[in-house]
Amino acid sequence: MARWEGNARGRLERAALDLFSEQGYDRTTVAQIAQRANLTERSFYRWFADKREVLFGGGADLEQQLVTAIEAVPASTGPLAALLAAYGTVGEVLRPREFLRERAAVIAANPPLQERELIKLASLSEALMAALRRRGCDQQTARLTVDVAAAVYRLAAERWMVDERADIAETLSASTADLLAVTAGTGPDAVAGPVADGS
Repeated sequence: MARWEGNARGRLERAALDLFSEQGYDRTTVAQIAQRANLTERSFYRWFADKREVLFGGGADLEQQLVTAIEAVPASTGPLAALLAAYGTVGEVLRPREFLRERAAVIAANPPLQERELIKLASLSEALMAALRRRGCDQQTARLTVDVAAAVYRLAAERWMVDERADIAETLSASTADLLAVTAGTGPDAVAGPVADGS
């Protein structure tokens, strides 16, 4: 059993995700989650404010990992390189692939959860921008860097989730190479010249 599943929080996350997948998010109660995890409702509320937060509890770990990793990058490193280097360390806090695939399916089937996901991502972006600002970036550079790095990481994570042999750092490197090819206009779908305006 993976280490993260051996504690109460991990057991509650696993139990909740199983129930959400089996009977739907709306039909699942905190009492059912606690019972499935062989814990009490009091134990549940020690870890989570409500059942929705079971799906987003790892966000704080990811944010802390990224901010700490950014701070550890040498000051001479550019903002995008620093943030991509930080993303390369997230393997330390990622949940197992199967858990993340099931989580994504539950969120995709529930619009309020999709909204919560966007809120969490916005919060993460603000934390990363603040970390880059502390390194001397101006606001615009920090925002652009965070947005670009997020797109690269999203592609890397998608590749990682479908390839059981892949390492997150490897898929991040491949996705970064794709970004460089796109910005250089050398990617396989690169446009040879300016796009006609239709006039």
